[in-house]
Amino acid sequence: MADLPELYVAVDVEADGPIPGPYSMISLGMAVAGRPELTFYTELRPISDEFMPQALAVSGLDRDRLLREAPPAEVAMAAAAKWVNGLRRQGRPVFLAAPAVWDGMFVHWYFVRFTGRSPFGATGSGVDLRSYWMGRTGGEWAGTHKGKIKHTLGLTGIPHTHHAGEDAAELAQVFDAVLRRPAVRPPGESD
Repeated sequence: MADLPELYVAVDVEADGPIPGPYSMISLGMAVAGRPELTFYTELRPISDEFMPQALAVSGLDRDRLLREAPPAEVAMAAAAKWVNGLRRQGRPVFLAAPAVWDGMFVHWYFVRFTGRSPFGATGSGVDLRSYWMGRTGGEWAGTHKGKIKHTLGLTGIPHTHHAGEDAAELAQVFDAVLRRPAVRPPGESD
């Protein structure tokens, strides 16, 4: 397993409120950086009656349709875990998000709650795009918005749509470009 490459799994969620449990993750998208053919998307049936209309509006998903047609969280998360675990034949899955705190909070909670464990490990930890960019460039937090990163990398025409599948694919493209960009060396450091 250690001989296999790391696979950075870009993850994006849409939710109908600020935290999991009282509120619901309503869609989940995943895409592997550098491997555009490796994607996963599911919508989820809400797990509670509580929701914030302004949060729900961000995704544009119809809550009534999700309640009728989306798979229950147990089914959706089991399928997601199966997909992530299936990647292990090709590499070692590493969680990637932007921001990792938001998406990771929902994804880890849902995996543990509905499947018993996260395929990303006991802590669900992973890579945060903005933190990685800071380390790669030596820049400050204020310059790490995804839009600024995309502009710096010349990535135009890759929209952020608030569709979890499309936004996971966007993040995968951005991170792949970040990985291919030479790192900035700190002053005084030589080869």
